[in-house]
Amino acid sequence: MFDFMMTPEQKALQQETREFVKTIPKQLLVDMDQDKVQYPRQYIEDLAARNLLGLRFPKEFGGRGLDWSTEIIALEEVGVLGTSLGCLFSLPSIIGEAINKFGTQSQKEKYLTKITSGELTVAEGLTEPRGGSDFFGSTTKATKEGDHYIIRGQKRFVVGAEGADLFLIYARTDETVPAHKGISAFLVERGPGVKADYIYGLMGTRGGGAGRLIFDDVKVPAENIVGEENGATAIFYQMMIPERMTSAAGALGMGRAALEVATRYSDRRKAFGQQIRKFEAVSFKVADSITKLDAARSLVYSAAQAVDQGAPSETARRMVSEAKKFATDSAWEIVNHAMQIMGGIGYTDVYPIEKLLRDIRLIMIWTGTNEIMDLIIQHEYYKELLGAKENVPRDVEHDAVNADAVEEKIYE
Repeated sequence: MFDFMMTPEQKALQQETREFVKTIPKQLLVDMDQDKVQYPRQYIEDLAARNLLGLRFPKEFGGRGLDWSTEIIALEEVGVLGTSLGCLFSLPSIIGEAINKFGTQSQKEKYLTKITSGELTVAEGLTEPRGGSDFFGSTTKATKEGDHYIIRGQKRFVVGAEGADLFLIYARTDETVPAHKGISAFLVERGPGVKADYIYGLMGTRGGGAGRLIFDDVKVPAENIVGEENGATAIFYQMMIPERMTSAAGALGMGRAALEVATRYSDRRKAFGQQIRKFEAVSFKVADSITKLDAARSLVYSAAQAVDQGAPSETARRMVSEAKKFATDSAWEIVNHAMQIMGGIGYTDVYPIEKLLRDIRLIMIWTGTNEIMDLIIQHEYYKELLGAKENVPRDVEHDAVNADAVEEKIYE
């Protein structure tokens, strides 16, 4: 959010988060990017010690009872650290959403409190080897046997496959009905039958323990089902809010970081006898970047307000998808502008631009590709426009000079 729009409490949270971000050692970032660290558990525990995990959740479960319009402030600040640490900061907010919205009192006391305290680290299993965006093509199965379920299947691209203690897993519980009516969500603790079978060598976003999980006859208590059996579709759609809002806000931080590095460089670097910022080829890229960043920040904040104020689900879904798409696309353009401004040195590890570029590339893919965001955006807009019955604005189609030439309006 823009500083001038913040309340004193929000400014205090921004400062608090910035101070925490400054404590993160450079060596941790380097070691994660070199895959020397696979899962920085101490980082999550340090966040918890400062009560920075699960900010939106009730105080009785360790949160601060804040709203999305406030949480995005912290998310942007942590985003400057890159995608891995930003994601690990976000996961308690994401997994906690399912528990807070759909979980039982017992689940909140047993799991949500331990997530916000850093005692339990968490991850989410959505994608399967056979499909990416096709969530409802899930083949992981959960079969009920008495007072527990047996889960069999695989999930991949799980951040925290190596290192997390607790997983939110979706599985088919009824194959006799359409997929969207036969999927359930489970809280699965790491234990017998849960195996991180493959840890990916990633282009960027390293050090988060991203890998493939295998569930080999995993016994899960029936009390660990989140919501109702076969009711995970509602959970999945609700989870799109935290998944995409955290990605959008984190992208603001990464875009901002790249722009700041390049802008300072352009003020110091000289060519042809003057600072390169004096050349329009450079300064106009800075102008374009800050405009995109401000526009993205405005959209992310508006989406957060839409959720906070209980906007219709269709509107909230559209705006959250717009925020994720536009913020991540903008961050990608900004980091490329930053590299172009800096020239060859920006392509080396003397500056962090090349790492930010590798990190940002992933967030245009995960939590729903930006093409999936387009699908949702247009679908919700068509539905909103064509279904409007109240408070309908002027239909300017009728303002054309020959608007009544109906014989010229051919649709088939």
